[in-house]
Amino acid sequence: MFNRTSIALAIFFAIQASPGIAQQETIANTSDTPQTEDEKQTIEKMTVQGVRQRLEKAGTLSDSIMKTEVISSELMNNKNAVNLTEAINNTPGVRVSNECSMCGVKRIMLNGLRGEQTTILVDGLPVHAMIAGYYAVDAISTTGLDRIEVARGAGASLIAPEAIGGTINIITKTAMENSATVDASIGENGNRKVGILGTGVSDDGRTRATLTAQYDDRNQVDEDNNLVNESPSQDNRTFSLRLSQDLTDNDNVTLRYANVQSEVFGGPMLGNTFADGAATSAESVIASFDDIPSDMLFENGDVRNQFIGKAWETTEWVKTQRDELSLSWLSALNDDWNMTLSGSYSDHTQDSFYEGFSYYAEDTMWYVDARFNYYLNDSHLFTFGLDKRTEEMRSHSSAENEPDYVSDAFDYDVLGIYLQDTWQASDKLEVNLALRFDHVQADFIDTSKPGKEIDQHILAPRIDMSYSHNEQWMSRLSAGKGYRAPLSFFETDHGVLDASKGFEIDVDKLERSRSATYALSFDGEQLSVTSSVAWTQVDNLATLTETDGGVPLLTQLDETATVTTTDIALGYAVTENLTLNFTAERFFYDSSFKSSYAIAPVEQRLTFYTDWDINGWELFTNLVWIGARDLSDYGYDGYNQVDSNGNVVTSSKKSTHAPSYWTFDFKVSKAINDSITLYAGVNNVFDYTQANEGESPLFYDENGDYDVAYIWGPLRGREAYTGIQVTF
Repeated sequence: MFNRTSIALAIFFAIQASPGIAQQETIANTSDTPQTEDEKQTIEKMTVQGVRQRLEKAGTLSDSIMKTEVISSELMNNKNAVNLTEAINNTPGVRVSNECSMCGVKRIMLNGLRGEQTTILVDGLPVHAMIAGYYAVDAISTTGLDRIEVARGAGASLIAPEAIGGTINIITKTAMENSATVDASIGENGNRKVGILGTGVSDDGRTRATLTAQYDDRNQVDEDNNLVNESPSQDNRTFSLRLSQDLTDNDNVTLRYANVQSEVFGGPMLGNTFADGAATSAESVIASFDDIPSDMLFENGDVRNQFIGKAWETTEWVKTQRDELSLSWLSALNDDWNMTLSGSYSDHTQDSFYEGFSYYAEDTMWYVDARFNYYLNDSHLFTFGLDKRTEEMRSHSSAENEPDYVSDAFDYDVLGIYLQDTWQASDKLEVNLALRFDHVQADFIDTSKPGKEIDQHILAPRIDMSYSHNEQWMSRLSAGKGYRAPLSFFETDHGVLDASKGFEIDVDKLERSRSATYALSFDGEQLSVTSSVAWTQVDNLATLTETDGGVPLLTQLDETATVTTTDIALGYAVTENLTLNFTAERFFYDSSFKSSYAIAPVEQRLTFYTDWDINGWELFTNLVWIGARDLSDYGYDGYNQVDSNGNVVTSSKKSTHAPSYWTFDFKVSKAINDSITLYAGVNNVFDYTQANEGESPLFYDENGDYDVAYIWGPLRGREAYTGIQVTF
C-alpha cells in the first residue's frame, strides 16, 4: 500500500532499539522496598531542552511580531484534517479554493489574494517550487506536524518577499520523548488514511529524530449520476525524516528529507463502459486516446445527462512527485551573537493528461540563506543576512509542434540582502522594522523569447508594531511591500490548455504589492476577541486571456487591483472543558481583482466551532456559512446544452446566482486509556453540494467549447468515517 512504510518502520524501530536512545520516563522501582517521597518525585518525565529551543525561549531567534494565526496539532486532530488544505481551510483570512472538478487543483488564498501569491514554508524554509502550489498541496500530510502558522500580508517572512498574500509555515514536531503513534481511519467514498509518527531522543538529549509516514486516498464522487465525477480520486503517499543534533552546547544541525507522491484521476467514473470501451484504470483510459473527438459528449448535448463520449475526452490525470531536502546549522557564537546557515532543495515533477493534451514538467529549486542575529541590549535585536534562490523549470507538451506554441519553461534567480531591527521601545510598544533589497531575474527560455523578460532591482520594506494598551487589550499594525514574478500558466488556469492552438506568453514585469493590516485583540479569563482589517493593492497582476486567434495568452493587467478584508474572531471558555468559537469575515474585491479569478472567491463567511471534553469523551463541531454571490462579477458565463451542430442552446444558460449555504462537520472521540483513542465523525452532514442543487460544474462556453470549472459550492457530499489512534 505504502511503498515507504516499511522503510519508515525499520528506521523507527532501529532508533527505538539503539542503546544511545533513552526512555523519557524513569523506569519505576521494581524492588519490594517501599519508595520514599523523594524517590517517587524522581519518577517523572524528563524535559531536555536543545540549543534551538533554548534560543527560541530566550527570544534571540525573533523573526516577526505580526499577527499570526496558529493551527495547532490538537485542532488539526479535532478537524480530522488529513492534509494541509483541510487543516487550514476556514481559518480567518484563509480560503482553500477548489478550481477544477476533474483535476482537483486547490489554491490556498490569504487575505482574498490568489493562491499563487501564497508562499508555503516548511520549518521556516522554502521547499516548494513555483508549480508545487497547484497540485499536491492536498498531499502535504498532517501526520507529525506540531502546528501551522499563517501570517498574512506582503513580506510576512524575511526570506519570502514574493509572498504577496502571506506565508504558511508548516512546523514539524520536535522529538521530546521516545514514542510511536499510529492513526488509521476508514470512511465512505473510499476514504482511507494511515499515519505513522515515531520520535526518539538520545540519552544525552543531543540527538532527536522525528519520522513520519502517511498514506491516504479517496474515490471519485459523482453526485448527479451522469458518469462524470464532480470530485476526482486522489492517492497520496508521504514520508519524512527530521534529525536534529546538538554538536555542542551552542551548535545544532537539523536535517530534513521528505518525499511526496500524489496521483489524481478525474473525469469518467472508472468501472463503467464508454464509447471507447471499459474504463478500468487511469492507464487504460489514457492509452485509449485516439485524438478523434465524439460528435456528442452527453445525451442530448446536456452536461446534466449521461456521458456518452469516449472516456479520454473528460479525463484529467495528474501525477506529481516531490523530493525535499533541507539542512540548517545554528550556532550561538556568544551571549550576544548567533547565526544560522541554511539550505534547501526540492525537485518537483508533474506528469499530466488533460482531455487529450499531455504536459510534463520538472521544477528544481535551490535556496541558501546566511542569517545573523545580534542581541545589542534589552531593547534591540538586529537580524541581517543574505539569501539566494535559483529555480529551473523545464516542460514539454503535446502542443510543442503547434505554430503558436511558446514554451513556459523558465529560469528564475533571486539574490537578496535583508536587515531587521526588533525594537522593544517600551514595556508596551514593540516595533519590528525590516528591509529587503533583491535582484530578480526571470527568463522564459523559449527561442521566441530572447533576452530576460524580468531583470529588476527591488526594495521591499516592512514594519510590524504591537502595543499593549493594558493587560487585556493589544493593537497590532503591519505594513509593507512585496513582489512576485508570474511565471506559469497554472497560476491563472487549472491546466486545460488547448493543444490545437498552443499558447503564448506576454509577461515582462514583476507583480508589485502594498499591504497594511490592523488588529485589535482582547484577552480575558474566559473571553478572547480579535478584530482585524487588511488592505492589499497589486500592480501588474497576471491574468490569462486569448489572442485574436483564440490562443491562450498569459499576460498582465494594466489596472491596479485592490482587495480589502475584515474579520472578527471570538473565543469563549464556558467551562474548563467547553469552548465556543465564532468568526465573521467579509472580503471586498475591486473589478480588476474579480476579473483575474478563475473561480469566484468567498465574499462573506461565518464560522462556528465548539470543543467539548466530558468524562473522557471529546466532541468537536464545525458549522460554516458562505454568503450568496453574483457570479457574473467574476466572468461566469456558461450553458448546460449544445445542439447537434455544437451551438449552445440559449435557453440552457446557467444561473449566475450562487446561493448562500451551510456546511456542518462533527467528530466525537473517546480515550479508552492513555494509549488508545477511538473516534468517528461526519463531514458535510447536510450533504450540500452544488450538483445536488441542480448546478453541474460542467458547462459549454458561448462558442460551444466544453469546460469543467463552473464552481461555486461544495463538490463532495456527506462522508462518514471512523478510526483509531494508538500511542506506544
